[in-house]
Order: sequence, then structure tokens, then C-alpha cells
Amino acid sequence: MSANLLEPPAARQGPGQVAQPLVEAIDLSLSRLVARTLPGERRAVGVGAGTELAQLRPYQIGDDVRHIDPSATARTGQAHVRLHVPERSVTTWIVLDVSPSMAFGTARRLKADVAEGVALVFGRLGVRRAGSVGLVAFGAAGPRVLPPRGSRPGMVALRRVLAEGVAPDGRHDADAMADALRRVARLARQPGLVAVISDFRDQRRWERPLGSLRMRHSVIAVEVFDPRERELPAVGHLALVDPESGARVEIDTSSARLRRRFAELERERHDAVARELRRLRIDHVTLSTAEDWLLALGRQVR
Repeated sequence: MSANLLEPPAARQGPGQVAQPLVEAIDLSLSRLVARTLPGERRAVGVGAGTELAQLRPYQIGDDVRHIDPSATARTGQAHVRLHVPERSVTTWIVLDVSPSMAFGTARRLKADVAEGVALVFGRLGVRRAGSVGLVAFGAAGPRVLPPRGSRPGMVALRRVLAEGVAPDGRHDADAMADALRRVARLARQPGLVAVISDFRDQRRWERPLGSLRMRHSVIAVEVFDPRERELPAVGHLALVDPESGARVEIDTSSARLRRRFAELERERHDAVARELRRLRIDHVTLSTAEDWLLALGRQVR
């Protein structure tokens, strides 16, 4: 997928301000999620800042005085310092939906704006503690793959892809998500965190590859939606274009029966996605374009 196959949506607002205290709270919750669901142990090299004690030894010139252990110092009469096992060194893979439907939004911002913000948060947290972040973007002519990188290079590359936007209307591949998940399974050789960010609309056969990833990695699914996708307003005749297929349809929204049937079908679709993710034991986060997405993300990541 090359950049010329993507374009920024006309009504793009961006994710807005990202409050650092909320990001720190999400970091703590995400660390617990990874620790609970990631198979095995992946530690950073050496000794560093963590919660598990690696060594208690006498103080030496040059040691950080903040690591002095009061209890051991009082007990022995000699200053002792605590050295900790570093946190897990985890590679974070972001599987990002850039299909045309992500350019839709009728509230605060577009779905693509919310997805961009979530991707930046996961990317920022992914490069912490000697970690790295990689990306597979799907939904255009072919997947765009960024190999895992740490620190600043990883975030610069991620921001560059996010700035490219989404695929134009009419470009749609119903198997794009499944293909992207299978690609991550081939590329992610070590257990890590996989964050799937999508509206989960008009995608098929993603259940099996996502379940396979869950066997080896910690996986979180972030579903982004707009309120107008779940219920139609009574505004009379509307001419609508499906961004995925480019098909045009005209409807009369003054029909209560039509609005009721539309809401039922959307509820069934959403329930089916939620039920499948629950069966796969994958954490499921839902974010609306009408809410503070960062606050909602912080509430739901456990």
C-alpha cells in the first residue's frame, strides 16, 4: 500500500489533545493486561527500573541515592542499594484500519481521528521500557507494514503513516483485516502486544487469525463507531453512498419501520462482533466519535 493510495479525509479534526496523566493511567492498566495475558516472560536486558528485586548490595560511589534501602541500611549499619529486574521488553504491533469507512463521522471527529489518537497512545506506550512498535495498516490496495522500531524512530515512522489518511471511497477488500492479522502472525516472532484498531465493518474471516494471535500474544481490540451508524435520524429522504463499495442508495428516514429495522441490524452486527471477541477471550474496547475517546479508553482498558 503506497502513500498515493491514501488521502486525508476532508473533515479531519485530528485526535485532539492527549492528556499525559490519562496516558500514564492507561500505561499502568496496559502493563497489568500484558502481564496477565502474555505467555512466558520477556525481560529487558540487564538490571533496571522495575518492581521485582534483583539484588541488594552495599552502596558504591556513583550509585543513585534514590535506590538506597532504608531497612537494610539500618539493619547492617552500612548503606545498601536496591537493584531491580527491569520491566518486560515488549514489541507492540498496531493493526490499523485505513479503509474508506474510517473517514465517516458526524460528532466530535471522524472515526479515523479517534483511531489515530489510539494508535499514537499505544505507540507511545509501546516504545517505553526498551520496547518497540510496529504497524500493519490495512484497508487500501494492500497492507502497509512498518517493522518494529524503538524510541523516536518508531514514533516518527508511525506518525508519518497516520498522516497519510485513509483509502478513498470505493476501495474495499473484505478480507483485508484477516490478511493483516495473518501477516502480523508471521512477522511477530516473539510474544508481544497486538492492538487491533478498526470499526469492524464489512470485514470477514478475521476470527480465526485473531484467535491464533491470541494464543501467542496479548491482544486488545479497539472498535471505533459513530452514533449515526447505529440509528438513523428522522430527517426525510436521504441519498447515501457506501464508502466501502461506492454504491448509492436512497431511503426515506421518516419511516419508523425502516429506522427500527436499521437499528436492529446494527445491534445484531455489533453483538456478533462482541460475542466473537468474548469467545476468543480478547479485551474489547468500544470508542465513539461523540465522546472523549482518551477518557473512554482509560476507563475500559483493564
